[in-house]
Formats: sequence, C-alpha cells, structure tokens
Amino acid sequence: MNADERFLKIAILGATGSIGTQTLDVVRATLPNAEVVALTGHSNIKALAKLANEFKPKIICVPDSDSAMQIKSILTTRCEIVTGTSGLINCAAQSGADIVVNALVGQVGLTPTLAAINAGKDVALANKETLVTAGQLIMELAREKNVRITPIDSEHSAIWQCLQGNEDNEIEKIILTASGGPFRTRPQEKIVTATASDALRHPNWSMGAKITVDSATLMNKGLELIEAMWLFDQPVDGIEILIHPQSIIHSMVQFTDGSVMAQMGLPDMRLPILYALCAPKRVKTDFPRLDFLTCGSLTFEKPDTERFPCLALAIHAAKTGGTLPAVMNTINEWAVGQFLQDKIGFYDISGLIDQAFAAYTVKPLVSIEDVIAAENWANEFINALSFRA
Repeated sequence: MNADERFLKIAILGATGSIGTQTLDVVRATLPNAEVVALTGHSNIKALAKLANEFKPKIICVPDSDSAMQIKSILTTRCEIVTGTSGLINCAAQSGADIVVNALVGQVGLTPTLAAINAGKDVALANKETLVTAGQLIMELAREKNVRITPIDSEHSAIWQCLQGNEDNEIEKIILTASGGPFRTRPQEKIVTATASDALRHPNWSMGAKITVDSATLMNKGLELIEAMWLFDQPVDGIEILIHPQSIIHSMVQFTDGSVMAQMGLPDMRLPILYALCAPKRVKTDFPRLDFLTCGSLTFEKPDTERFPCLALAIHAAKTGGTLPAVMNTINEWAVGQFLQDKIGFYDISGLIDQAFAAYTVKPLVSIEDVIAAENWANEFINALSFRA
C-alpha cells in the first residue's frame, strides 16, 4: 500500500458486525487521521446511523429503500445513501477508499470483493466465503490488477506475519491452530442435544453468531484451510490443523530446514485488523499485552473429525476442488441459520452437507458464473428438503 497509514481512506463493509465495529475501534485508537469514506450495514440501522454520525463517511449502504428512509430520518450528517448489492459495489469500488475492509458475512461478500479488486483497491478480507467459493479466481484477478489481499482472520494474519522476510524460503507446512470451540471436551452424546445458545458460548473469542457456530462445528477451521490454500499457494496436504485451546499461538509456519515460526498474542481481533490495514508497518497501540508468566501452559491436540464431521467434509471439499466448496458453503450457511433458530440439530448441519455432496456432480471452476451455478444448485437442494419450513 502506497498510502500513509495515518491518512488511509477506508471503506468498511459490514460496519455494524463484530469485525466492522472492531475495525472502527482500531481507527479510533490507533489511526486518528484515517478517513472512513464508506460504511455499510444490514439490520441494525440505528447502530449504522450512530457510526455514520461519528465518522461522517461520504457514502453509506443499507439493504433497501425502507431502511434508507429510516436511516435518513436519524442521520445528523450529510452523506449519500445507497442500497442493495449495487450499493455495496458502489461503496467498495467508487467511494475513494485506499483499502476496503470486507467484514460481510456470507455469500454476499463475493461481489463487492470483485468490484474492489477490479477498481484497483486493496482488500482487507474477513469474509471467508470470498476465498472459499472462488479463491483461485480472486487471487488471479488480484495479481492481474496488482491489488493486495490482506487477511483479517487471526490465523491467516499469523501465517502472513511469519512469512514476512521469508519470501525466498520454502514452506514445508502451515500449521493452523483452532481453539476447539465450546464443545471441545463434550462427549458426542451430549453434543447431539446441543442448542444454539450452547454453541454461542465460545471460550475465547467474541464473534458474530454464524462464525461462532462454525467454530463450534469446526467448519470454521475447514473454511480457513481452503482460504490458506489460496492466500499462501499451498496444497491441502501442506496444511495441518491443531487444536490449541488457549488461543495464544494464532498459527505457525514450518520451513524446510525444520524450523517453525509462530505468531503469538492475546485473542484480540484488533491486532490482525490493524496489521491488515497497515502492514508491513506496526503501529503503536495500548492494547493489552501477553504475559507469559500468567498465560499458563500452551497445549495442542489433534482435531476429532468423528465428533466434528464438518471439518472432514471441508477437507474433502478442499481436496476435490472445483465447485464443491461453493456448494458446501451455501448449504452450511443455510443450515447454520436454521440451527440458530433451533429448527435443526447440531449434527444436522454436517448431515445436510453430506447429503448434498452425495447428490452433486462437481464442475470445474473457470469463472464466477460457475460459482453462481453451484450456489443455485445448492439453493435448489435446500428448497427440495422435505422438512423445510
């Protein structure tokens, strides 16, 4: 990034969610001269209006005309109001941003990422679905447009940091760490009866509902494996997943000489967000520091794919490639939504994905249209489910 980090112009897609609000915390605490030029929100219109009144962006995006009327009535600052997918694209590509923070949740994040890259904007990426469904296409386009994709996920940020200055050194393997989620030590017979409220009690991280459930199923780690493949140009077999309950080592890289580099820190998403905005420069903060005398032992375990079959399904999708990850992502996103409404059980999430895999014929991934076709197939599969309300 050529822009001085102190004077960055930032667009934040998904400003009222967990990553979006923490990004704005980072701006307040460490980048007082940065300009927030665009904000988008979904259901929490009052929160978006409050943020817009504080940061005074040039443009804000809301879902539809009704929410546009609602936010217009409570704004005390002047800005352009846009709506829907076209509004997201406008914020990503035409807001004058130097960097676009994509903190959207779900499939909706892909289109504005493409728009930002095509407009020559760097992207700080927290939206997993972008790389899971279209990683090869996204990375090829980013190289073509000379655009930087910087990861916000703590695990991918850790890997990226370990690789700084090691561009000429061959990687033997990447080690992705996972907390294990709220059910790490729960017997399978008790996981069967787990409710959404149980799954949302993450032991270490404060995240949005969807990603917290994905952490509970370990699907989140499978999605991160696919992301890591594309971000760091690694094969599936070159990525190992370890359960690390303390969430202090955020991930590691092992090089061909046998040495391992790890990035460590407290479980605080503001650190990877700040690094994604300003790397390779490190900006001084007053965030809490890791104290090795009080953090206790650091332990590691092998993930249990019998109790957490979503991880095995994601690894299968990664190895198969093509359009299968897009199908998996669509089914998972819908199933998690049903689980959060207590309409299906915890293991129904993996069961539905498994059923979809058995019914689907994988296609090569050549263009974004192939992703859309796979997602459409998955939605038709969902619509045909006999128990669907």
